[in-house]
Amino acid sequence: MSFTDARFDVNLSILFTELPLLERPAAAAAAGFDAVELWWPWPDDPTPAPAVLAELRSALEAAGTRLVGLNFYAGRLPGPDRGALSLPGAESERFRANVEVAAAFATSVGCTALNALYGNRVAGVDPAEQDALALENLVLAARAADRIGATLLIEALNAPESPHYPLVGADAAVAVVDRVNEASGLGNARFLLDLYHLSMNGEDLPAVIDRYVSRTGHVQIADNPGRGAPGTGSLPLAELLGALRKAGYDGWTGLEYKPGPAGSAASFGWLG
Repeated sequence: MSFTDARFDVNLSILFTELPLLERPAAAAAAGFDAVELWWPWPDDPTPAPAVLAELRSALEAAGTRLVGLNFYAGRLPGPDRGALSLPGAESERFRANVEVAAAFATSVGCTALNALYGNRVAGVDPAEQDALALENLVLAARAADRIGATLLIEALNAPESPHYPLVGADAAVAVVDRVNEASGLGNARFLLDLYHLSMNGEDLPAVIDRYVSRTGHVQIADNPGRGAPGTGSLPLAELLGALRKAGYDGWTGLEYKPGPAGSAASFGWLG
């Protein structure tokens, strides 16, 4: 298994979570990584105090790690939530309150990719109403991202683990990308291609790569089954990342896998 051509970053919301948040950038650097990504680090607070944001910025800078991907507020992750932007009421308002905060933090650390998770379907609410709200909020996010020179990412999850999430395939996510770009007129929305989630949906991964590599703004990986490190399952991840590179993808690949009982620092042996 060879991954020599890929550029990897570590998702600090799933790896090194045995450590406090502010210690994770240094742990990633000690493991040999100079780039990291994060889900929104404060799931109960879409608008943390400036001092809280400054602490994380200082931890990233002290470790010499660049933040290359950040989620907008998405509710409780890990947990039952799958985003907030399509949920009527308080959660949508929390997403809107977070947009400028997340964009400002991203620009302060040089992060140019912002991921907006769509959110679950809500019982008793017309899906068309949720989709209209989602488009409104995604255009808001696209405009904020554009002001800082960033890409807005839209991600497909998988149906077995996220049965109430409507974007459970590449086609569905890319259709939203297209609607956002059309509505905003900015063209900065892109597909987040997560090989684990797409494999859990049973998709033809080489076909997805061939069809959507030109629309892809970020890639994430974990093996399947198990969502572990490469080599713990049966996905041909080196081959798939090679196909992405051959097709023209030259961006970051986020390591978004569960590290296993030996801990995060011991989970990178597959890199050779």
